[in-house]
Amino acid sequence: MFHRKECEGVPPPPRRRDRKPGPGDPGARQQGAQRGGSRPLPARSPRPPAAAALPPRAPRVREPELPDDITARDLDRDARAELRSLPESLADKVALHLVAAGRFLDEDPQVAREHAWFARKLAPRLAVVREAAGITAYAAGDYAAALAELRAVRRMTGDPSTLPIMADCERGMGRPERALALARDPEVKKLDAAAKVELGIVVSGARRDRGEFDAAVVALQGPALDSDKLQPWTPRLWYAYAAALEDAGRKDDALRWFESVAAIDEAEETDAADRAAALSNG
Repeated sequence: MFHRKECEGVPPPPRRRDRKPGPGDPGARQQGAQRGGSRPLPARSPRPPAAAALPPRAPRVREPELPDDITARDLDRDARAELRSLPESLADKVALHLVAAGRFLDEDPQVAREHAWFARKLAPRLAVVREAAGITAYAAGDYAAALAELRAVRRMTGDPSTLPIMADCERGMGRPERALALARDPEVKKLDAAAKVELGIVVSGARRDRGEFDAAVVALQGPALDSDKLQPWTPRLWYAYAAALEDAGRKDDALRWFESVAAIDEAEETDAADRAAALSNG
């Protein structure tokens, strides 16, 4: 604080009480200095309103520990190309955390999210980083954060490939009608076969959420379901179809499809065998 020194018995000048000094008044500037200002306010400069106060600082994001056996070269080539806009040392650090996020995505989504979101802190303007942040948030069950990130990615790139995940985020937040609206986006036609299958699974789930069980069955019917050629997404598609049939009351049909899934699901990614046994015993 600024302290005025007592001066040999000379009293301080009296303050006027009949009016409040204006911002351009010399007395106001002197009082501002006495309150601790480093220098007087300039003439005709109004005091900033309270709403102009600085926003609170965002919480610091602690850097998660990186595995010893990863390198920046492990990152996908296209992603590395996008990081070239960064200084080399920063690009390497971002790459390391993106690689770690990909490694932990299936086994520990929360750890994957910590790595992706630290990379987001370092390079928030890169679409590849924001997409990683969105996908890891989705895997960790934070659908609101995932949707916000993936919307940003679509604005940045115009790429509709994350529409299935965005729709599933809406469904995860209890908004199946918004999931269905995303499925009607004109750019759905640009999706590849795998993404269209995933979107169909989300649409079927949204129909089931709304109690539209027959529509949930119809949503999955088509060439992908009828194909004799097995694809990586085939177990998920058949499983979703079996679940829709069961909810629609078609137990015998559901049993056959659950048994078909169990026969091809060598990695046991689904509980189709258990579902088939429950229907058979029931």
